[in-house]
Order: sequence, then structure tokens, then C-alpha cells
Amino acid sequence: MDQQLHASGSLTRNRKVGVLLICCLSLFVVGLDITVVNVALPSIARDLDAGISGLQWTVSAYTVVLASLLLFSGSTADRFGRRRIFVVGLAVFSLASLLCSLATSVGLLVAFRVLQAVGGSMLNPVAMSIVTNTFTEPRERAQAVGVWGAVFGVSMALGPVVGGIVVDAIGWRPIFYVNVPIGLIAIVLALRFIPESRAPRARRFDPLGQALVIVLLSTLTFGIIEAPSQGWASPVIVGALSASVAALAGLLWHEPRREEPLIDLRFFRSIPFSSSITISVAAFSAFGGFLFLNTLYLQDTRGLSPLHAGLATVPMALMTVIASPLSGRIVGRRGPRIPLLVSGFCLTIASAMLIGIEPATPLAHLIAAYVIFGIGFGLVNAPITNAAVSGMPRAQAGVAAALATTSRQFGQTLGVAVVGAIVASQAGGSAGADVVSAGHAAWWVLVACGGLVFLLGLVATGARARASARSTAVALNPEALVA
Repeated sequence: MDQQLHASGSLTRNRKVGVLLICCLSLFVVGLDITVVNVALPSIARDLDAGISGLQWTVSAYTVVLASLLLFSGSTADRFGRRRIFVVGLAVFSLASLLCSLATSVGLLVAFRVLQAVGGSMLNPVAMSIVTNTFTEPRERAQAVGVWGAVFGVSMALGPVVGGIVVDAIGWRPIFYVNVPIGLIAIVLALRFIPESRAPRARRFDPLGQALVIVLLSTLTFGIIEAPSQGWASPVIVGALSASVAALAGLLWHEPRREEPLIDLRFFRSIPFSSSITISVAAFSAFGGFLFLNTLYLQDTRGLSPLHAGLATVPMALMTVIASPLSGRIVGRRGPRIPLLVSGFCLTIASAMLIGIEPATPLAHLIAAYVIFGIGFGLVNAPITNAAVSGMPRAQAGVAAALATTSRQFGQTLGVAVVGAIVASQAGGSAGADVVSAGHAAWWVLVACGGLVFLLGLVATGARARASARSTAVALNPEALVA
């Protein structure tokens, strides 16, 4: 059990709920920031003279840095105190949000988004670790994790709606500085109500492993985003993709040889865990690609204002808001199988409905697709979080959750990079180009992502999968209590 200034077991029920709500507030802000910027992309392109590549980096610089640093931030919090790192993360995130609102070029905006991600990386895994060590009873924890996953899904779904309203009424800059007062409130609440905690024996830092993760994610993202303009055979792109392959090989060689690796590859012996990681990448690739394509389609092709484009996605956001807590309750009572299968089916059908959209596609057809997509995305968050930590020793639950969160962010990055590369290669790289014909092939990619969620939902929830989770937990720590 972690050492705490106030033992989690002595906290009252109301105090535990308060801790969960504060952690969810930070998660909501980070999740909202991932997607709120999407609806502002056309406005940013006009104001800062940015092309498709610049828009991709505005989104992906945040998510790739966030994904790269989650594990490092989690281990830092275990060593120096989770509440302390959580508060530092809120402060950095709030400051960077203010700087983003003041950016005068797309280069500065991307740089400040990187700083935002550094702060954001200190929030998600640290808050999740606080939650898993506050709610120690398995059923109670499953319900708390369900709420956690629901909040993340809701925040990401509401982003386009909130962004559309703010951008149309005031402009794109306020979508960033609105984070500042929320961050300050969260800091005050965290210092007042969250007990300090740290691991009894902090994991040693793995600088080489951390460097390899950063190289892997950043060079892969760079290669995919810049390939349409540079050429897939150009030395720069070949070098970037080769570096990502070399970094992956380096991780596979280096991590098993460390006593306390950054990424314990034994986790992947658990079928539920490895499946949840892949499902996270697939589902969030579909979501990231959906937002990117949909934003360009609604505003550049159909000529909608940011407000009307945001309002058009309200049905998707509304269904995510409804489906997310429902998914959490189902997971807590019946396990992750049903939500995963329904999610995969809905994501596949919704993406397939959008393959042939044209400038004159009836709005009713779009709304129907958005509703189905919202159901699918709303259902997926709670089960993949639960599957990641299910059966893991309590000491490893935070690391497992951090890996699951990393896969979400990488999936978001990958979705934007891949569909953006497809559109850019066919539309000449212009942010104002008609994305209808250029986006047809990209929607097929999202169909494949939905199908993968469905298939792995079957694999991750069978008897063989549960047995593998138990054996993996024993191998990791034979004497530990499991999550």
C-alpha cells in the first residue's frame, strides 16, 4: 500500500468522492483541450496563414508530447509526491494555455502547445494513480474508473461544441485562456482536499527508455504528417521513419534488461491489457480522424460557421455524454464485453456512412452518423480503462493506466496524422482545399479502426483472456493484491 499523509482507507466516502471529482476536473480540462481546438482549425489557418501540415501539428504536437511524457510524469509523481506533481502540472498547463492564446504565428502556437502537453502529462496518469489508490475496494474502484473513463469521453466529445460556440462568438484565442481560471480553481481544491501520497519505493528513472519513447512517437508522427509535402522517398522522411523503427527495436531490446523498466513488457502477456492498448489506439485514431475530417468538411466544404459546425456535432457529443456513464455502470456490473462490442459496431457503421458524403449530403444523414459515432465513442472509454488495470497488482495499476492513457493520446495523434496525410496528398496541402473526394479513402481507414475495436472486444473479454490476466499479475508480483 502506498504511504500517504492521510491513508486512503481512513477517508470518508464524501472525501473520496471529492478527490475523484477534483481529479476528473483536471481530466476534463485536458480532454477538452485535445478536441476543442479542432473546430478552431479553419480560423487558425486564416489568422496565422497555416496549411494542412501546420494544422496537423497544432493538434498533434500536443498529443504526441503528452503521450511521450505520461509514463515519465507518473514515475516522477511516485517519487516526489502525487499531489505535488499534480499541482505543478496544473500550473504549467494553465500558463501554457495563456501563452497559446497570445501566439502570433503557427510556429509559436505549436511551441506553446508542446508546453501545454508537458503540463498535461503531469495530470492524467498522476490523477489516475490518486484515484486507484483512493478507491481500494475492487467494485468501488471499478465504478470510480468507470466515472473516470466517462469524464474523459465526455470532455473530448464536448470539445467541438464548446469550441464552435466560443470561436464563433469571440474568436479562437479564448478557447485557450478559458483553461486558466479552471486550472487555478483545481489547484486550490487539490491543495485543500487531496492527501499527499507517494510510492513506498519509487521506481528508478529510465532515461534511455524515455528518450526512445520520445523518438519513436515524434519521428513516426513527423514522417506521416510531412510525407505528403516532402515525398515518401525523400531522405528526411525515410530518415524519420527509420529512426522510429530503430527506437522501437531499441525499446524491445533495452526494457527487458532493466530491473525497473519504463515499460514493463510483461504487461503485454495479459490479453485484456494488450487488447485494451490496441483498442485505445484504434478507437482514438477513429475519433481523432473523425474530428479532423469533419471540421474541414463542415466549414471548408459546406461553408458552415464555427458555431454551426460545432452545433452540428451536438448529437455526437450528446450521445457520448449519455453513453459514457452508462458504459461505466455496465462495466462495473457486467464487465467490459458488451460496451466494447457495441462500440466497435457503432464506430464501424458511422464511419461507413460518411465515406460517400458530398457537399449536398442531407444534414439528416450526417446527424444519424454523428449519433451512432457518439454512442460508439461514449461506450469505449470505461471498458478500455478497466481492462488495462483489471487483474493488475495494485502497485502496477497506475503504470498500467498510464500506458492505456498513452495509447489513447498516440491513437489521437495517429488518426490526425494519417487522415491528414491522405487528404494533403490528394488536395495539394492547402487547408482550404475541398476535402470531399480527398477524404473518401480516409473514411475507409476509420471503418477499419471500428472493425478492429469490435474484433479485439471479443478477444479481450473471453475466459482465456481473463486467465492470462491472472497469470500475468502473479508473474509481476506474486504477493501483491490485485486491482
